[in-house]
Amino acid sequence: MDSKPPLPPFTADTAAQKVRMAEDAWNSRDPDRVVQVYTEDSRWRNRAEFPVGRSQIREFLQHKWAKELDYRLIKELWAYTDNRIAVRFAYEWHDDAGNWFRSYGNENWEFNEYGFMQRRFASINDLPIEADDRLFHWPLGRRPDEHAGLSELGL
Repeated sequence: MDSKPPLPPFTADTAAQKVRMAEDAWNSRDPDRVVQVYTEDSRWRNRAEFPVGRSQIREFLQHKWAKELDYRLIKELWAYTDNRIAVRFAYEWHDDAGNWFRSYGNENWEFNEYGFMQRRFASINDLPIEADDRLFHWPLGRRPDEHAGLSELGL
């Protein structure tokens, strides 16, 4: 079977690496890229949606990024243990009417021994913001290394 390093059990460094890799993949807004880090039967809870497996996750992501335009995400490691990682995140986006939002959330991840995520539980809240209140201004795609993270931004 293929693997997705870093593999559990996680250390502070490998857990932080896994979080940044996930952030980079999600900022690509490429559902085909993102689903490759999940097991074939991965189970999610995302708000009130419960996709199971790569096919449903891909459909979920396609719908998400068709609605959440100019999406920019920052993830931060919160805690880790053997094969689990807890993450907090924030992302900014706008709808097709030009209304901006900052979405805040927490995720709990569980990985199999090959480094694929088999469970993802997300709790998310959306805060309407003015365009002038945006904090994530990098070009679409990967967040530059020198861009502040959540803690540095006071989020």
